[in-house]
Amino acid sequence: MIIRDKAIISDLERFRAMTRDQIAALHFSHCRNPAKDANLCLKRLRRDSLITCSTERRIYVYFPVPSIKKDSSKLQHYLGLCDVFLELRKHDMPKWFTIEPKYGKGHPEPDIFTIWKGAPFWIELQRSVYSDRVMKEKLDRYERYFYSDDWHAEPWQPTDRKVFPRVWIITQAMYQVDRPFKVIQTKSVEELLVIGKK
Repeated sequence: MIIRDKAIISDLERFRAMTRDQIAALHFSHCRNPAKDANLCLKRLRRDSLITCSTERRIYVYFPVPSIKKDSSKLQHYLGLCDVFLELRKHDMPKWFTIEPKYGKGHPEPDIFTIWKGAPFWIELQRSVYSDRVMKEKLDRYERYFYSDDWHAEPWQPTDRKVFPRVWIITQAMYQVDRPFKVIQTKSVEELLVIGKK
């Protein structure tokens, strides 16, 4: 197995599911025909039972072995997390990128933790509109974590000062977010870059 094969399998394990186009963008963008080269590689990895695939959609979705259920209700969400990574990478390679980090019971459950453009972010990717109550409960967890100081011990923290990550909600709806820490709401990665230039 070549290094690229291992990297593809590692990304499938990290994101839990990826489309052919996402894999091509991450691992074959330097090739003359990324889609064709990705197809050949993915076909070989499937043949060798190193990955699996759902062919029930027009766009094939690939999974690690073992995989999540191919009809999982979270499938679109996982594909969306990969899209966020690809969008971030277009502008600056994230220094740190963790899917669904765990902070313990009662603490936040972000979709992503990343250090991007020199700043730490917790990213919440909201594909559906949440009620104000649900969003308040979600942000209350971040606030409890903020006041707990548990985040001071995170391995990515700078040695000279402690930084609480910005909470970045990627959503089509806007919520009331008056908090003692920075909360950003945008519809896309691009929108954050536009706001940052103002």
